Amino acid sequence: MNVWRRLIPGTALAAATALGLGALTGCSDTVAANSSGKFDVVASFYPMAFLAEQIGGRYVHVTSLTQPGQEPHELEISFKQAIQLEKSDAVLYLKGLQPAVDKAAALSGVRTKIDAASLTSLEEHGTEVGGHAAEHDTHDGEESGGKDPHIWLDPVRYAEVAQGVGRAFEKADPQHADAYRKNTDALVKKLDDLNTRFEQGLKNTKNKVFITTHAAFGYLAERYGLTEEAVSGLDPESEPSVARVRDLQKMAKADGVSTVFYETLVSDKTAKTIAADTNLKTDVLDPLEGITDRSRGTDYFQVMESNLKALQTALGTK
Repeated sequence: MNVWRRLIPGTALAAATALGLGALTGCSDTVAANSSGKFDVVASFYPMAFLAEQIGGRYVHVTSLTQPGQEPHELEISFKQAIQLEKSDAVLYLKGLQPAVDKAAALSGVRTKIDAASLTSLEEHGTEVGGHAAEHDTHDGEESGGKDPHIWLDPVRYAEVAQGVGRAFEKADPQHADAYRKNTDALVKKLDDLNTRFEQGLKNTKNKVFITTHAAFGYLAERYGLTEEAVSGLDPESEPSVARVRDLQKMAKADGVSTVFYETLVSDKTAKTIAADTNLKTDVLDPLEGITDRSRGTDYFQVMESNLKALQTALGTK
């Protein structure tokens, strides 16, 4: 289905001019249109690519702009990716998480643009850092509006997004609408089951407070009656204040917190520093922004199950 019917927009066109037509021709093999005849979807990062693959099945060709192991918040769109995006049938992204993708999607002539943030409700989740609320630093504040984009870590919200993506696929590729509808229903059922396992698994715990280095788990905590205390804000690369670290150390002692969680795509230095000073353990709580060989599972569901076990251990399942 992927036929290049439109011009390269904005920044990609400028890049093409700068590099010259020879460069464009030279890279034609690597950016050539998908010739399989499938509905061609460019996804911004892993949680969006996973949805597209699960819902699209054999009728969809999915490309992710964020590579395994790459920190998605810092993504910059390359010349090759800009062309890839422009030639696609649909782009699936989460506005507010990756400003470069937001801008590229807005400039593109892609017929079907699916913003996952518009398919469910977003809330503001901050953390007190040095006495001030830390909001999501996307390096472009007007893009995020202070809203927490980590909706995929709440299976209920993720299911809402899945339903919206399914409807968009059905509309854009009506020939395979029945398959998309069936696949969407199956995915939503699996997410409902995952939600039930989290509800039951975290219902009776000795503690309800957990510490993370990245404030990605606000929706998850809210869904299951927990409290996330994050070292930094919604941007995993932001530096915590000394005051915030001291507050967390005091809180950990007072509330009987046993574990400081860190993630696979960002350094564990901060977590280990806090843990060493307070005799706490460290463990991984994966925000699922990408799957690598260090991930505790090979897909969304396996890693979420690992997250559930890690939380149960840290919080003390009764």
